[in-house]
Amino acid sequence: MLCLILIVGGLLTMMGQHDRSEALFYYFRLEDQIPETHLLRLIEKHISFAFVREKLKASYSETGRPSIDPELLLRILLIGYLYGITSERKLVEELRMHLAWRWFTGLGFDQEIPHHSTFSKNRHGRFQESNLFEELFEQIVRRCVEVGLVQGQHLSVDGSFVEANAAKESRIPREQLAEVAQVNQTVRQYLVELEQQNPTEEPVHEQAQVSTTDPDSTYATKGGTPARLGYYDNYLIDNPSCVIVGVQATAARMSQETVAAQDMLTRFAQSQGREPESVAADTTYGNGEFLQWLADRSITPYMRTRDSALRKNNPGYGPERFTYQPETTRNQRGTRQFLHNLRGNKGTNQTDKASATDCSEEIGESGAQSGAQ
Repeated sequence: MLCLILIVGGLLTMMGQHDRSEALFYYFRLEDQIPETHLLRLIEKHISFAFVREKLKASYSETGRPSIDPELLLRILLIGYLYGITSERKLVEELRMHLAWRWFTGLGFDQEIPHHSTFSKNRHGRFQESNLFEELFEQIVRRCVEVGLVQGQHLSVDGSFVEANAAKESRIPREQLAEVAQVNQTVRQYLVELEQQNPTEEPVHEQAQVSTTDPDSTYATKGGTPARLGYYDNYLIDNPSCVIVGVQATAARMSQETVAAQDMLTRFAQSQGREPESVAADTTYGNGEFLQWLADRSITPYMRTRDSALRKNNPGYGPERFTYQPETTRNQRGTRQFLHNLRGNKGTNQTDKASATDCSEEIGESGAQSGAQ
């Protein structure tokens, strides 16, 4: 450290100057440089990654050169997720400079960092085929349950629209996709394989136009926002702790939100060995089919039904003002039967509608009775 003495206006100024010369050797431990409260140190303390090698053991050959440690790859990908780095090239560059990241991955300064292409090959190959990411997520949730952070009795479910990295201008008629994309298989074959890999209880509506950039994305809107290409990211949350205990991606269709909710609740109940006591959600989930599904499992729903939302600030009569008569499949208010069934929904929901004449007569009679009183 050099020290310069400047004389300014008759006053002495002591201003230091840092010497930027680089030492040939440095002696320190990475362990000593990471604070006890650092996020990666907390993850290392509470989460075990020992299952990774056993899970992927069958995916590696018994002959040839040793591969890159799959646990190392998973740790690096986890860092990218935690710190919002979506580019694997950028992730490798940043890893060279961060002490905490090197400590978490176990990479010393003299050890080579895996090439960025290695992550893509494993992410789309071994990791995807083995559901490795799902098992890591479930292990973390299981750890939260073991230490008492998650009770699993009162849950909430919701879905968020995640915009795809594709412009709406990339949409073309579905039948032209095979020709434009120059793929070897037809779109029908692709969709059949997609359905086989991702079976659902009910078919997902196929849009007439599909994006050439991201054929799996759906052109949709949510919450009054302009229509965009994207997906729904569905979450199941433990209310007291606000810990996410379930997650599932679906097509951006409102009908798929309840399908995902059922799947997440089923998986969580299986891991817990019991059903939750209650589930809260918004109006999207307030349909008869989902409510019946919850009732069959003795789960108390806390959600606004769709018909009540439609009746907001509506002075008309709601369902609670009518009595259902199964022998006539009609509803009756007082002595007049005037609601006629329009359609059924998988045997659980029934929509009724009155004619304009019957409604005006009914309202007129009610007004006359009120005036007489």
